[in-house]
This record gives sequence, structure tokens and C-alpha cells, in this order.
Amino acid sequence: MARWRVYARIARVLVVVALGLGMATLFTLYERLRIRHSMVRRQRWSRFFMRRLSNALPFRVSVHGELPQQPMLWASNHVSWTDIALLGQLAPLSFLSKAEVRTWPIAGWLALKAGTLFIRRGSGDSQLIRRQMTQHLGHHCSLMIFPEGTTTNGQGLRTFHGRLLASAIEAEVPLQPVAIRYLRNGAIDPLAPFIGDDDLLSHLMRLFSNDVADVEIHLLAPIASAGMERAALAYQAQEAVRAALFGADAGIPQSAAA
Repeated sequence: MARWRVYARIARVLVVVALGLGMATLFTLYERLRIRHSMVRRQRWSRFFMRRLSNALPFRVSVHGELPQQPMLWASNHVSWTDIALLGQLAPLSFLSKAEVRTWPIAGWLALKAGTLFIRRGSGDSQLIRRQMTQHLGHHCSLMIFPEGTTTNGQGLRTFHGRLLASAIEAEVPLQPVAIRYLRNGAIDPLAPFIGDDDLLSHLMRLFSNDVADVEIHLLAPIASAGMERAALAYQAQEAVRAALFGADAGIPQSAAA
């Protein structure tokens, strides 16, 4: 593909990022002026931004299943940072993210202003995060988590961590399992995963230097969380996502670590 076309695609993404910066700046102004702005409003604006970012990415997206009509805890497998844009365009959502994202230039600030909750691995703050997640869901705001805890190469599925799903039980909201799959020429896309020592610019160059790929998003049957043990809830969600990605009769493939 001509290099000028690659740069044009990246420029389109940068224009969308500039839009996001403007929106985040407005939220900061609200905060300084002590103007009330609810999480619902943040989520709506975030969805607006995610739609534009998704349109700027080199993917054809197909969505299967029904969007939930009530606040839920969404749980998806995780392949790339692009998951956030592609899933975030579907509904008003907040995300749970690893604390390192908060330190990313521009992206970390945008995530913070969009209402993202950040968790530090092994820091002992899991109880605090769980309370924040429960409170968030209790305010009728949907939340998206990636219970594998890291990205994979899309060829396998890691174990879903039950502690992240406990908030759904405590808030008494259903769990919405989601399966996202990247395909190129009918096979698992080797270019989409954002793993290991990948950096954002290199990843964008890799994506935009190739043809448009396909993304399948499967919104699976919601799982009632009332009375469930968190480990059982995690396993049920994991099996539903595994079946959507690899077939009901397939064993759990081993994925490459991030």
C-alpha cells in the first residue's frame, strides 16, 4: 500500500484523537467550575468518541446478538487496545483498565476523563476496586472488564479471574459475556493483537499498511449473577466466550502471553 495512504489513515486517527482531547478538556473545565456532569453523560460522550475512532480504524465490524437494555457488567476476551474503541461504540460504557494505561501520553488522560477505573496488579487494592465497581454498577452505569487480565494473540483464551466479576453479584446486575474476534482472509488476524513489547505507533503502522480486516463481535446470552459464586460465574462466562470463539466442542486453546 502506498505510504501516503498509510499516513492519511493515521492522520484521520489523529484528528479523532484531537476531538477526544477537546471533549476531555471540556470535562476538565466542568470540574474546575464545579459544574455537575454525571457518569451517564461521560459515557454518552465517550461512546460518541469511540464511534468516530472505530470508523477511522481499518476494520469491517459485524455485531451478532442483542444489545442489553439494562446496565450490566460486560466481560470480554482481550486482543488489542482497539477492543476498547470497537466495543465502546456499542453502548454507553466505562472500562476497567490496568494502572499503566493511566501513564500513557494522551490516551491515559482521555481514559481518565471518560470515567475509566484503574487497577494495579498485585497492589492489594482489589477490595477498593471491587467497591468502586459495585458502586458504579449500582448507579445504573454499565462497566466493561477484560477478565483475562491481559491481551492474547487471539488464538486462545486465558482463565477469567473471578474476583473481577464479584461486583456484578454484589450489585445484583447480570453479566454480559462478549466475544471479539479479528479475522484476515478468513483466518485469525496476526496483525491485530497488541501484545508483548508492542508500541502504539508501530501497531498503527502495521494495521494501516495492510488491507481492511474483519471483526466479529458476539454479544452472548446474559448470565444472571444473583446467588452465584464468583468462580462459577467466571467459568460460565469463560465457557460462553470460548464456545463463541472456537466452537462448543473445542478445548480451551493455549494463547500466547502478552
